[in-house]
Amino acid sequence: MKELSLNILDIAQNSVKAGASLVDIFIEEKGDLMTVTVKDDGCGMTPEFLAAVTDPFTTTRTTRKVGLGLPLLKMEAEQTGGSFHIESVSDKIDKEHHGTTVSASFVKSSIDFIPLGDIIGTLLVLVQGADGFDYVFEHTTEKGSVGFSTAEMREMLGGDVPLGTPEVIAWLRDYLKEGYESLR
Repeated sequence: MKELSLNILDIAQNSVKAGASLVDIFIEEKGDLMTVTVKDDGCGMTPEFLAAVTDPFTTTRTTRKVGLGLPLLKMEAEQTGGSFHIESVSDKIDKEHHGTTVSASFVKSSIDFIPLGDIIGTLLVLVQGADGFDYVFEHTTEKGSVGFSTAEMREMLGGDVPLGTPEVIAWLRDYLKEGYESLR
C-alpha cells in the first residue's frame, strides 16, 4: 500500500468483521523507529489459521482467494529493517480472552519506509462507521501524543448524538489536526 494509514484501515476493518467491540490503534515513534499496533477483542484466529495468515493465499474472504493486507504490512516493515508480529487467541479456545494483536515496526530512515499518510482521514472513516463498537487511538512521539476514545466521546455527547454526524466528524477532524500540529 502507498501509506501506512491504509494498512491501519484494512486491519481495523478486519477487526470489525471479526466481531470486535473494541479496536485499539497505537502508533509510537521513538528515534528512528515507528511502531504501529492494532489490537482487537474479535473472534481471533485458530492456531492453524494464524500460522498461515501472512501467506497471500490465506484469507477468510469468499469473494476472492487472495488476502494481501497482512502479507503486505509484513513485507513493508521488514523491507525497512523493521519487524512484524501477530498474536491471536480464538474464541473457540478461550471464550473470555480472545482477539488479535498486529504489530509492525518500521525504520523511518530506510529508503523503503512508506509514509504514514492521511491518518486523520483514516480515523474519520473508521469513526463514521463505529456503530456498536469502539476505537481507542493514540499516536505518541518524543514531542507528545494525540489520541481519542470513541467511548469517551459518546459519554461526553450523551446517547442521542451519533458519532457519524457531520458536526462530530468535523470536531474530531479539527481536534486531531490541532493535536498533530502540536507534535511538529
